[in-house]
Amino acid sequence: MKKIIIPCIISTLFLLAACSKGGSSGTTDPCAGLTVKFSTNIQPTVNTSCAINASCHAAGSVNSGGPLTDYNKIFAKRAEMKFQVESGFMPKTGSITATEKNNIICWVNSGAPNN
Repeated sequence: MKKIIIPCIISTLFLLAACSKGGSSGTTDPCAGLTVKFSTNIQPTVNTSCAINASCHAAGSVNSGGPLTDYNKIFAKRAEMKFQVESGFMPKTGSITATEKNNIICWVNSGAPNN
């Protein structure tokens, strides 16, 4: 009986030690410590990658996303914008950097403030 108990105790201790060091699964929150501002991070990305002409999201756009020309319009579409960027569906006519993509996701996750 002792031959079974001692290995079980040792295994349990190793398991507990491993769980306490790695956190959830060794992944980190990409938004931790990141301060994303609408005026300096989001609006410039939208202006250069999304609101580039009427067939995309500029003034006069009638596509499914509509125009993304100011904070209120972007705020209204924030969840869809996050989904489209996160999934890689948007932007269709170009690309955004990993930092720009992360900024959009983190901005929406933080409540999409007008800052």
